[in-house]
Amino acid sequence: MTDATAATGNPRVTVPRSAWHALVVLMAGMFMALLDTTIVNVALPTIQVSLDASEATLSWIISGYALAFGIALIPAGRIGDRVGHKWVFFTGLLLFTIASLFCGLAQNSMQLIVARVVQGLAGGIFVPAVTAMIQLLFPGPVRGKAFAIMGSVIGVSTALGPILGGLIIEAFGDENGWRLVFWVNLPIGAIALLAAAKILPAGAEGKPKDGYDFVGLVLLTAGLIALLVPLIEGQDKGWPAWTFLTLAAGVLLIVAFAWWEKRIEDDNPMVPPHLFAHPAFTGGTILALVYFAAFTSIFFTISLLWQAGLGHTALESGVVGVPFAIGSIIGASQSNRLSQRLGRTVLVVGTAMVATGLVAVWAILRFVPAADLVNWDLLLPLLIAGIGSGLFIAPNAQFIVATVNRSEAGAASGVISVMQRVGSAIGIAVIGSVLFGTLHITSRDPAQVAQAFVDSAAHAMAVSAVLAVVSFALVFVLPRQVDAHGGPPVETSEKAIPA
Repeated sequence: MTDATAATGNPRVTVPRSAWHALVVLMAGMFMALLDTTIVNVALPTIQVSLDASEATLSWIISGYALAFGIALIPAGRIGDRVGHKWVFFTGLLLFTIASLFCGLAQNSMQLIVARVVQGLAGGIFVPAVTAMIQLLFPGPVRGKAFAIMGSVIGVSTALGPILGGLIIEAFGDENGWRLVFWVNLPIGAIALLAAAKILPAGAEGKPKDGYDFVGLVLLTAGLIALLVPLIEGQDKGWPAWTFLTLAAGVLLIVAFAWWEKRIEDDNPMVPPHLFAHPAFTGGTILALVYFAAFTSIFFTISLLWQAGLGHTALESGVVGVPFAIGSIIGASQSNRLSQRLGRTVLVVGTAMVATGLVAVWAILRFVPAADLVNWDLLLPLLIAGIGSGLFIAPNAQFIVATVNRSEAGAASGVISVMQRVGSAIGIAVIGSVLFGTLHITSRDPAQVAQAFVDSAAHAMAVSAVLAVVSFALVFVLPRQVDAHGGPPVETSEKAIPA
């Protein structure tokens, strides 16, 4: 195999062409997983009518996917470390593609929710393999470039979802369109599966211990479910006592999970506690949760506002997200170069731009009357937020993953990804509760309905904006710099995590 010299300014660093071919396959899977976090948003009003779905069902369709995604991430990462990431990726992608088929075949709300949960579990199985294999396939100087590509795919797929969904519904009608929104995964998945079987390298990194932490898996799963279920169902049920008791139980279960992992630290825990010995890793995982709670929930709010509130089509709703998608491409394309030059400053700038953009969106929704609100009003704020998001996502992952041992890249990637997905689920659940909880429609007059939706969307966007501001503050817990070879942060390299 011919090696291609990495375009990093260091001619001695070479990367096999096969590694770049593998990256294309990995990015196809990442594109599908992240696309499905937002492409469904523009189909929610259509699904609600077609399946006579409740408001809680709409939240479950989005948050159930993210919750299941998060539950699978950490064990999938550990299994990949043991048996090799190739076939974990392949298995998850196969299940994801099959689940996408059944999402489109659903005849009622429950069938769709179950299919979405399975789809989320499948995504959680193969996504840790993506970041782990990037860590293992690419040497330090070019790893940042690979992560920048991943960041671009994450930002573009998440932001492109609404407009792609809108185009599909516009072209094929409401009843068939929302089903095809799920079936768009079928050809991509089929091609990616064939390519993965042929191109991805087999084998595991390191020799993890025998055995598996089933107790930890049960505690973590139960804890996440106990936290997310009341957040999703609470508003629809009127926040009865059981929702608060379940939230408290969820916190206790997460604490019990942490205690158990510490107790079996020398016996192959699902989440090695020493990963959190590094301040950058701990702070970065918290930052990931808060940032994704702010980031993914804005499309949920805007899609429901634009269609159910203002009466626009799914395509018109999707067009609103185009500036964010363009901004994400611009930001991600420059993130690697800027992070090498500026270190943590690029993350500071990125989160500051996201916070500024979302605060501006909130101000527009708060002060512009519904009758005067058009998509042009949101163009500049969403463009700014998109650029900031593109600048943030890839370097942030590089800063965190580079602080752990290579043999535990899968576990570290799983922890980071689970915080992102749980953050998305929490963000959408909370935003949904705020949006629907403050929505008071007392008349069938379209103008009154529109203004009620705008007022509620302003409240929801305020929560997203606050989370973005908190993300900006949390960036400062990360190290100022990651060394040029993708190793531990320069300022803490003497405290590198042991094998």
